[in-house]
Amino acid sequence: MKKFFTLLLCLAAQFATAQEAPIQNPMLWADVPDPDVIRVGDTFYLVSTTMHLMPGAPVMASKDLKNWETVGYIFDRLTDSPKYDLQEGTVYGRGQWATSLKYHDGKFWALFAPNEGGPMSQTYICTAPKAEGPWTIHSRLRHFHDATLFFDDDDTPYVFYGTGEMCQLSRDLKSVVEGSDRHYFEREADERGLLEGTRVIKHNGTYYALLISHVFAPGRHRREVCYRTKDLNAKWEKKVILESDFGGFSYLAQGTIVDTEEGDWYGIMFQDRGGVGRVLTLSPVRWIDGWPMLGDEDGKVPERMRPYRSGQRETAIVCADEFASSELGLHWQWNHNPVNEAWSLTERPGFLRLKTNRVVQNLYLAPNTLTQRMEGPTCSGSICMDLTKMKDGDCAGLAAFNGDSGVLTIKKQGKKLVLEMSEQNVSLTEREKAVTNVEEKVIETVELNAKLASIYLRLDGDFRPGHNDAANFFYSLDGQQWTQIGTRNYRMIFDYRRFFMGSKFAIFNYATKKAGGYVDVDAFNYSVEKNKL
Repeated sequence: MKKFFTLLLCLAAQFATAQEAPIQNPMLWADVPDPDVIRVGDTFYLVSTTMHLMPGAPVMASKDLKNWETVGYIFDRLTDSPKYDLQEGTVYGRGQWATSLKYHDGKFWALFAPNEGGPMSQTYICTAPKAEGPWTIHSRLRHFHDATLFFDDDDTPYVFYGTGEMCQLSRDLKSVVEGSDRHYFEREADERGLLEGTRVIKHNGTYYALLISHVFAPGRHRREVCYRTKDLNAKWEKKVILESDFGGFSYLAQGTIVDTEEGDWYGIMFQDRGGVGRVLTLSPVRWIDGWPMLGDEDGKVPERMRPYRSGQRETAIVCADEFASSELGLHWQWNHNPVNEAWSLTERPGFLRLKTNRVVQNLYLAPNTLTQRMEGPTCSGSICMDLTKMKDGDCAGLAAFNGDSGVLTIKKQGKKLVLEMSEQNVSLTEREKAVTNVEEKVIETVELNAKLASIYLRLDGDFRPGHNDAANFFYSLDGQQWTQIGTRNYRMIFDYRRFFMGSKFAIFNYATKKAGGYVDVDAFNYSVEKNKL
C-alpha cells in the first residue's frame, strides 16, 4: 500500500510539473525574426526570415506555443542569380525577408519578397496543400516590402506593404488590380523611420493592421502600433498596442497576434538581442475597447506564461544529429545554395561527408557550409571530424559564423596538420554584397600529429545578459578531455549592414589549392541550458 501511495504521489508531482512548467520569455531564444503566425485547427504555424540560408522560409509548428519544431521550408533554393550560389557576389543579408503565411480555401499560402534590386526583388506567392509542403511557386509580382497577404471574407485578396500601402490582387493572385494601389494611413511627424513588418487580421468585422513604429522623440521608443477600420476605403484609427522593454534589453516590436480554438489571443513579437540575433517573445492579448493590447496588466512582456496546452511532447528548432538518416534534418540550413553533388549522407552511412568542389580563398565564399542557430541562455555544439581525406590547402572546421566570426580551422599544409583559432571579419560591397576582403587574425595555433585520423571541435555560446555574447572554443583528441584554444570570451556581434542575423554554428570544408578532398563528420552533439528567470 505504501508503494502504491508513493507511486500516486510521484505521478501527481509529474503531472503538476507538466501543468506548471511555464513558457519562459524569450519563447524562442534564437534568431527567428519577422514572424508571422497562424493557427489551422489545433496547430500553430510560424514562418521567419532566413535570408541567404537554404532551404529558406522555414515553417515551424507547435500545439502549445512553447514547443516548436521545423516541419518544412517554402523553397529549397533560389535561382534568380548566381549570387545565390556564391558566384558573382553573395546574398549575405539579402534573400528572403518577412514571409507572410495564410491558410485559405483549404490551402496554405506564402508571400515573400527578397530584399534585392532588379528582377531578384520580385515577390513570390507560393502555395501548398499542407504546411510541410511540397510548396510550389504560384505567381511572381512586383516587389512589396515587408508585405502581408490578406484574404477578405468574400475571398478578395489584398497585399498590405511598406509604410501604410495596400493594393488589391486579382482573384487568381497573378496580378495587381490596376488602380488599386493606395495609402491607407500617413505616418506621424515624429515617425521618421519606416512603419514596417505589416501583419493584417480581421476580427469581429474589423480590420487590424499591426506594424512596428520607429519613433525618434524624447520618451518614445520602438513600439508596435495598430491601425483599424471597419471599411477598407474609410479612415483608419491608430493606437500603440505595445511599448515594452524586456529582460535587460531595449524595446521590442514586430510580429503578429493569433487566436486559440477557445478564442483567447496571444501576441508574438521579436526583440533584438545582440549576437544571438532577434528572439521571439510571447504575450497575452487583452481586447480593450476593441483594441488588441499586448502584455500583462501593466502593458509589459511577462517573464513567464503558462503554456496554452499541457502534455505536449518536447520539441526544438535546434537539434543534435547523428547523421543516421539518408536525408538532412530540417534543423539544418546551408550558407547559400548547396552544391548537392559535393555532400552526402549515404556514401558513408552515419556520417556527413563534405567534399571540396571549388577553389576559394576564404570561409565566406566556401560552398556547402552547414549551419544551425545558436540559442540562449547558453549552448554548446561539438563535432568529431575525420581528417584522413583532406588535401593540401584544405580548410575544415567549426565556426561561430557571422560577419565577424570566431573560427576553429584544421588546415592541411603539405603533409602537416595544424589547428588554428582565428577571428575573421568580412568586408562586403554595398550593392552586390561581393566579398572584397577577409581580415583573419590567428589567435592560437596547435601543430597536430600528421597522422591524426580525427579530431573533436567544440563551441560554447553564452548569451546571458551581461555576458557579452561570449563564444569559447575547445578541441579534444578523444572526446573526453577538452583543451580551450584561442580567444577567451570572443564577442559575437549582430551587424545589420552585412549578415543581419544572429551567429550560427557552422560546419565547413573548403579547398584553397585543389578540389577533391573531403571530411566526414561523425555527429553534431548539442546541449542548451533551459531558460531560468
